[in-house]
Amino acid sequence: MTQSFEDPRKAAEWSAECRKRGQSVGFVPTMGALHAGHLELVKQSELENDVTCVSVFVNPLQFEESEDFAKYPRDIEKDFALLASVGCDLLFTGELTQFFPELDGDPAHTERIQNVDPGPRACGLEGAHRNGHFDGVAKIVRRLFELIVPTRAYFGEKDYQQSLVVEDLARALGYPVIRRVPTFREPSGLAYSSRNARLSEAERDVAIQLSRGLFAARDAWRTGERNAEALTQRIRGEFKGPGLEVEYVELRDPARWEQGGLTGEVTAARALVAARLGGVRLMDNLDLDETAIANRETD
Repeated sequence: MTQSFEDPRKAAEWSAECRKRGQSVGFVPTMGALHAGHLELVKQSELENDVTCVSVFVNPLQFEESEDFAKYPRDIEKDFALLASVGCDLLFTGELTQFFPELDGDPAHTERIQNVDPGPRACGLEGAHRNGHFDGVAKIVRRLFELIVPTRAYFGEKDYQQSLVVEDLARALGYPVIRRVPTFREPSGLAYSSRNARLSEAERDVAIQLSRGLFAARDAWRTGERNAEALTQRIRGEFKGPGLEVEYVELRDPARWEQGGLTGEVTAARALVAARLGGVRLMDNLDLDETAIANRETD
């Protein structure tokens, strides 16, 4: 039976009791508006841990634009029903001042929250286009980890750069083990995202072009293309929809992330894209080298 708490301190107590009993704790941090992609994270956690908890908190610290924060979809009752349907043990929520008692009940005094360095892998891409985003992510994720002290935490590859930032944070803390789960996609290829709920049917048809571009690059990779500029052009060649404002298309080597965007001939590459459409910001990415993926999965 799924429990729910509206106070993060109660979730911390619940997790502490589980750990005292020798149970492993899986944790899935979310901002709610849950979908099938989130449920895949929960299911993976349930396979690997004795208990699983999920947080739902729309974190204002990681939003550059107040309008985007205000419009972010929220439906806690639906979220609870979805989590109960897959056997999640705990859902917890909270307010900013509950997660950060140092605010003394005043959410305006965010300067009281200790800064958390998101690390070098936050540079570029999302870090360049969303001022302060990873600073906010690092602050809330660290606090969530400190509250729950999970054995393992689960993040989707759709937010790939974020998962790298979280890995660095967990390494600095000494816990938890971070599990990256492959992007879960709709039948059309569109990556599941809470923000998809804000797209009209016509806009969804345009949004699909992001994944089409990524898969076009993978097809080129399969036939031997290794030139970074040619691969990025294959991606951009699929972007023909009205209203699609592309922010970036970039290839990076996950093993040498800090070196930035790839140029010339490459031996390994993950393609990453971000665009705005009708006021909605979309992201997607894909590892072009399926052989490398298979090798990692057998390590």
